[in-house]
Amino acid sequence: MALAYFDCFAGSGGDMIVAALLDAGADIGVIREHIARLNVEGLELSARCVRRNGLRGTHFSVEEHGRPAEGHGGQDESAHQHHHRRRGLSDVLSLIGAAALPDRAAERARAIFRRLAEAEAKVHGIGVEEVHFHEVGAVDSIVDILGACLAMEQFGIDRVLCSPIALGGGTITCAHGELPVPAPATAELVVGATAVTGGIDGEATTPTAAAVLTTLAESFGPMPAIRVTAVGWGAGTREGGRLPNLLRVFIGELDCAGSADAAVELSANIDDCTGEVLGSTLDKLLLAGCMDAWASPIIMKKSRPAWLVSALCSPADEAEAARILLSETTTFGLRRRACQRTKLERRFETVETRYGPIRVKVGLLAGREMTASPEFEDCRRAAQTHHVPVREVLAEAATQYRRRETGAP
Repeated sequence: MALAYFDCFAGSGGDMIVAALLDAGADIGVIREHIARLNVEGLELSARCVRRNGLRGTHFSVEEHGRPAEGHGGQDESAHQHHHRRRGLSDVLSLIGAAALPDRAAERARAIFRRLAEAEAKVHGIGVEEVHFHEVGAVDSIVDILGACLAMEQFGIDRVLCSPIALGGGTITCAHGELPVPAPATAELVVGATAVTGGIDGEATTPTAAAVLTTLAESFGPMPAIRVTAVGWGAGTREGGRLPNLLRVFIGELDCAGSADAAVELSANIDDCTGEVLGSTLDKLLLAGCMDAWASPIIMKKSRPAWLVSALCSPADEAEAARILLSETTTFGLRRRACQRTKLERRFETVETRYGPIRVKVGLLAGREMTASPEFEDCRRAAQTHHVPVREVLAEAATQYRRRETGAP
């Protein structure tokens, strides 16, 4: 399973994401081929080697008739001050269709633009279809987003992971006046992600980059153990500064036969909450997307019987899980532990039983089956329908699966 890990130690621009992937080995010719189908006259794409604070990187640029395309310029974000042809979300989605991208690249691009439009709509208090801002409609944003999705598809990227996103600080000047960093749309886009200021003065991450990373990345934290096949450095336009204006991407595969991801475990010791409330809290945590939620009996200070209430969630769901624990229970605080999960690869098989079709979850390690388990909910429903104990359905499904795998009659 191919993986891309974006190291945003100095932030990111949309052009820097494309540049980093090109530097890692993606072919700009493939991007040019699809972008040419947009029928934007005089559009030229180029990539060249540059240096930032003594380090080499690739700079990606988009020009219309020999000039930067609608403010294309990485993190310097002079684009905030330009006037562009107004395009709405529906216009952009039509352009994506015209570019004839591979299916997964097109799906990713559409999801990124929708997320960007939703953030702009919320910031300005308007409907999504009313959004006509350069973040959605400018040629540079369109090319950067399509280029990033096309470059990832060249590597066959199945999963995207990301470091905490450096946002920067201070203020920027835009069409709406002077605004704090991060820009309002960027701030909205990083809700649910992990972000830091990064010790950078100025805008370190643009709305386009924030849309790409927060839409595609499944977690924001340290890089897991991966077998690295390529490293790319994408350069922005900013010179000097404490950190080089570069974005780094690692391309590779997880360094284990199964798969892994980042997780956060939240927990609290509670001695003054009823069982009904705790049960309701666990239900809400699971409905909010937590991977698991549980309560264990403990003895606290002063020899008080109590409960250790815990939730395991993805980094993107941490804020909501914490809100539920703090608002639904009587705890005054939480503990947080970042962790990595190693998982068996999974696939589902369906077996025919006397009680109907039952799904079986199969766990694999390096392509070899390690375990197989009938799906309990399928078995429970079948047991209710046929008025038999659920254990009989479980046993029947397991037997039928073993027979099918061994070829036994």
